[in-house]
Amino acid sequence: MSFVNKDDMPKRDTAQRRHAMLAYVNEHGETSVDTLARHFATSEVTVRKDLATLEKSGLLLRRFGGAVPLPSEILTDANTPLSPRKIAIARAASARIRAHNRIIIDSGTTTSAMIPELGGREGLVVMTNALSVANALRDVEPEPAILMTGGTWDPHSESFQGQVAEQVLRFYDFDQLFIGADGIDLARGTTTYNELLGLSRVMAEVAREVVVLAESDKIGRRIPNLELPWERVHTLITDEGLDVDAHRRLETQGIAVIRAAVNE
Repeated sequence: MSFVNKDDMPKRDTAQRRHAMLAYVNEHGETSVDTLARHFATSEVTVRKDLATLEKSGLLLRRFGGAVPLPSEILTDANTPLSPRKIAIARAASARIRAHNRIIIDSGTTTSAMIPELGGREGLVVMTNALSVANALRDVEPEPAILMTGGTWDPHSESFQGQVAEQVLRFYDFDQLFIGADGIDLARGTTTYNELLGLSRVMAEVAREVVVLAESDKIGRRIPNLELPWERVHTLITDEGLDVDAHRRLETQGIAVIRAAVNE
């Protein structure tokens, strides 16, 4: 005869509920704590604990009063080939960098695509908050001086964030910041799914030029979290898919717009 350890039953039930809760959010999109509590016949306190655990595991994102599925940008496989648009934007961005420049490269697939284009520049100093960027920079010839922010690891952005990282940045000044965006709000500025906004804003504070890299399909995409207002941005590099009206509206915000030619 086999016996079930009663102490294991609550753990199993909790794991099953969290798995089902994740599936529910992925199917229905943004879902409130109240809805989840009613659907799973449990308390809102329990739901919040479950959502916190799922977010910590990098499986969803919490929002005020509920949760949303991970956006497709975060779910993209790191081994997926870069699109021609990302490559074109990255090349246009790297062309703005001169020897001996002091630059910041934020985490992200488009900013990371700049790295193979950085060769041949003497005396580069590169600060980053992403381990993947730092590791890739070691293959650049000549190898730049690499600085890391340190801080608290954020599994969603796969980068360091927090007050320690912000304090480190404030000890330096930089010529340029290269940063991506999850969305471009034509009226407000760059937007992001990530709720950790402090480091991006400090990066912009310590750089003389802020260069945003974003594919044209992100322009007009509204996401609640405003990352950088337009008064903090100098240049937007996008692709030829940018329409005339959006281009005009961006220029009225005082933004220099570069449309990178895409070679398919």
